[in-house]
Amino acid sequence: MNEQTAKERLTSNAIEYLKSHYTDKFSLDELADALFINKNYLARVFKETTGTTPLHYHNQLRCDLASRLLEDESYSISVVAFKSGFASASHFSRIFRNNMGITPSEYRKEHMKKRAVR
Repeated sequence: MNEQTAKERLTSNAIEYLKSHYTDKFSLDELADALFINKNYLARVFKETTGTTPLHYHNQLRCDLASRLLEDESYSISVVAFKSGFASASHFSRIFRNNMGITPSEYRKEHMKKRAVR
């Protein structure tokens, strides 16, 4: 087995873990413990393989879910934040804007405009 394959497999395992624990508070220590690997090595390999950090990937998973939930107007921004794994609406709004380039309420408005045009 070559080293690149081992790194890719480690990254794949980390991604699967993050996908199944995206609503949990992120902890690099817990991720590394679950994969039985040193956290510094994991962070370095993950960034090398994906081009992003485990935390950024975790937040992106949450934002992707939140963007789908925001399309349902029956959910308030706070409910979307909670369902996406964020502890507060303000933290959710900050992370969503950093990742998506737009606030959750702006995203919802844009989506409603697009839906009205159809």
